[in-house]
Amino acid sequence: MTSGSVVSRPRRVVVVGHGIAGLTAADTLRAEGFDGELTIVGDEPRPAYSRPALSKALLRDIDDLASHTLPPSDHGAVELLGVRATALDVGRRRVVLDDGETLPYDGLVVASGCRPRRLGAEAATGTGPGTGAGRRDDALALRNLDDALALRERIASRPSVLVIGGGPLGMEIASGCLDAGCDTTLMSLGPPLLDQLGRWLSDLLVDAARARGLRILPADAPRPPADLVVTAVGDVPNDAWLGSSGLLGGGRLVVDSRGRVRQDVVAAGDVAAFPSTDGPRRTPLWTSAIEQARVAAAALLRGDDAVPYRARPYFWTEQFGLSVKAAGVMPAAGDPVVVDGTGDACLVQWPGAAAAVNYRIPVPRLRRLCETAVA
Repeated sequence: MTSGSVVSRPRRVVVVGHGIAGLTAADTLRAEGFDGELTIVGDEPRPAYSRPALSKALLRDIDDLASHTLPPSDHGAVELLGVRATALDVGRRRVVLDDGETLPYDGLVVASGCRPRRLGAEAATGTGPGTGAGRRDDALALRNLDDALALRERIASRPSVLVIGGGPLGMEIASGCLDAGCDTTLMSLGPPLLDQLGRWLSDLLVDAARARGLRILPADAPRPPADLVVTAVGDVPNDAWLGSSGLLGGGRLVVDSRGRVRQDVVAAGDVAAFPSTDGPRRTPLWTSAIEQARVAAAALLRGDDAVPYRARPYFWTEQFGLSVKAAGVMPAAGDPVVVDGTGDACLVQWPGAAAAVNYRIPVPRLRRLCETAVA
């Protein structure tokens, strides 16, 4: 891709991905004045929904799930649902689908997301020594709505549950299982949430988890018996369909500060590695996917005139009776300054970061707090 090159405005845009990044890109294209042919490809056969709800409300709700469906859009795109992109021919500008069809484009948005990282067969299925679980389907992972419904159905009978993984997803799943009345154990490589949030928030959430009855074991401890094993050990970008395209660099889909892979291909969301101070990096967060998609869609139409992406990480979680919103550079080091509140309902600040614990605050204000000096 040549910096400063003249952009030929596309007339046919294909968006691969029907999640929040893909839909935001489609909406942004229309808002930017694109009036050409727009097609969205999604591998799930249902309308788009809120993925953060999968490990939060959906494990507790008993409704028809309609409240978690994303509101309808007026992007006017042709939506091809229940089909998957399997290859990309950048020379001929064709997206190949698993039903044998090909989609021509002169502008492409890659927003194919990610999938759960799987443990080895023995670890994932619970067939190893001491697991107490012997069937392949005893191991679940949580990424899509079908996974959430399957997990909700399984925990309704209150089985003993072993959650493998101490990140945000693993802790939220463990919280939901405890709320359902399940005897629950979590195994983690290190202190849960330490790598994501830092010691202060990690300790706060771990203390709340233990107070509610969660057993936490190190990953190298003997594995306890469990009726159900759930894995939450990270994710893998859905970029295999790009394998023969020549677009992957070092096994990753690396983009520039405007989400461009090349002039006619942009990417956003969990699949895309954007520039950072530590090199190209994926940021699998809901708000980041939205902001990246807006930038990438604008760049597809306006090139260098589009505003570059500025990372403004925002994370929120609900678990073990606590609601935590965090913004800025995480993990946060050391103890924070308490800006307002006390105990389990407070607003706290570190240099370059802030968090609200059971504390109502608009996201823009929380982000502004990250940019102010610590008192």
